[in-house]
Amino acid sequence: MPIEMALQRLPGKWAQVVNEATRKSLETALQAALLTLDDKPKSNSWEFLHKLAVAATGAGGGAFGLLGLPVELPVSTTIMLRSIADIARSEGERLRTPDAKLACLEVFALGGPSKSDDASESAYFLMRAALAKSVSDAAGYITQRGLVEEGAPAIVRFITQLATRFGVNVSEKVAAQAVPVIGAAGGAVINVLFIDHFQEMARGHFIVRRLERTYDPNFVREEYERL
Repeated sequence: MPIEMALQRLPGKWAQVVNEATRKSLETALQAALLTLDDKPKSNSWEFLHKLAVAATGAGGGAFGLLGLPVELPVSTTIMLRSIADIARSEGERLRTPDAKLACLEVFALGGPSKSDDASESAYFLMRAALAKSVSDAAGYITQRGLVEEGAPAIVRFITQLATRFGVNVSEKVAAQAVPVIGAAGGAVINVLFIDHFQEMARGHFIVRRLERTYDPNFVREEYERL
């Protein structure tokens, strides 16, 4: 069954469930970033172990379908964040800084594993530019306050921008898991594909940031666009 047909067969209120689960997942991931990401540099990232972890949560999500999304998605998103942070550290990021923590979350807005998101790879710098103001405001707020207060305008704007992009990817993931033959095994596979894409996006994102710390960012962008 094509994804488009699966989307049409989802319950009428599915969009609200996905939106709420997406926002909650990003809020949970932000809190995890602020409270648990350490600044110990690592030369390697443990991407395979994170794939196994999201496969396990995906199996649960595939078994319970849409009903399991509010539980499964925050867990999967936080695991993906841990993997993204591992990749960031391996590329020299210092995760004690709000900027680096938020850069990890930025990855969720940089594209998803569907053909409809192909343009995001060619518009990488445009997406970063679109996020720049909300990232800067959120980083400034976190620097001043430390922890995030619920409803803080700077944080709400940042989460809203991320949710708009990430929610599209989540919708397609949910639609794929809603196909009757998917089940637990299929849910695990879908989650592995999901994290694999964001791991690749994270690797590219933090390579670019590493180069920008060494060379003129304009030069890096020019060379990137030659690829």
